[in-house]
Amino acid sequence: MKLGRIAVASPDGEILRIVAVEPHNDRVIDLARARALSLQRRGATPEAARRVAASLFTGSMKEGIAAGDAFLDAAHAALSAADDASHAIDAVSWRAACDPPVLRDGLTFGTHIENYFRNIVKSTPARAVYERPGFFKCSTFTVFGHGQEIPYPAITEKLDFELEIGYVIGRSGSDLTPETSLDHVFGITIFNDFSLRDVQVLESPIGMGAQHSKDFAYGIGPWITTMDEIPSIEGLTGQIRINGEVLSDTRVENFVYTPEELVAYVSAYDGLQPGDVIGSGTMGYGSGMEFGRYLQPGDVLELELEAVGTLRTPIAAKKTRAWVPEAKHYPFEDEK
Repeated sequence: MKLGRIAVASPDGEILRIVAVEPHNDRVIDLARARALSLQRRGATPEAARRVAASLFTGSMKEGIAAGDAFLDAAHAALSAADDASHAIDAVSWRAACDPPVLRDGLTFGTHIENYFRNIVKSTPARAVYERPGFFKCSTFTVFGHGQEIPYPAITEKLDFELEIGYVIGRSGSDLTPETSLDHVFGITIFNDFSLRDVQVLESPIGMGAQHSKDFAYGIGPWITTMDEIPSIEGLTGQIRINGEVLSDTRVENFVYTPEELVAYVSAYDGLQPGDVIGSGTMGYGSGMEFGRYLQPGDVLELELEAVGTLRTPIAAKKTRAWVPEAKHYPFEDEK
């Protein structure tokens, strides 16, 4: 099943709705509406039907996933009223496919690791990359969905994108092993870890991890494909297009750490919650840095992943400015 979130206008402002997505029928189904209609056809009053449907389809994907099997069971049951609760797929306003309580991004593909260290760090990969699956925690405030414009920060000249798999967690767990970790994954989506490469070079030596070079924007979408529709993650193909031009054809391969190992390691000494999203790390030749091609104001980026779909992101035409401190005096200049 494919599940996403859309925004619907109301007198009280924007309301989020969870939808089932049927790309082959060019439509989405409002699951709260469809479930309420299906319950009415079984004798429920309209008020009771809406109340029951709203309890599972609140507009929050993490809350729906947290309901366990009842969430997907109700979603499938709702499809009996799909024809009376559908919208054209191109006529809706999308939001991030998931509202993760915690967002993490990994580093697992050997090809991208080598390209990153060669092009950005100007060295061979650090030994630590091969001793642990690296990951960092990301801001959940700056998550964008399909079709939503992202800002172009004025502090950069190298706005990059990264085509990744987003592993959406379905069940709580901690200290998992690779043998069981994917049992806790609800589905996959496209995760775009936007990066400011020149700012990343400045921030990395601080030793505190990524800051504004990452947290200004993350893309999640266009929707989630549940794991029962994914026979194998390895081997999935992807494509990157900028303004309609194909920049790269890529593939899920050359793991340093497998999805099973990444998810298990993230759970160690911590924990996973329903709705958490873990980025796989960038697929080989899945970023502009690997081609020397960065996004420009007004560009339109499309990231496509087999079995999921295409995440389309317009880039703001004007740069966004914010306060940035002046550099302080460096007290160790004489020691250099």
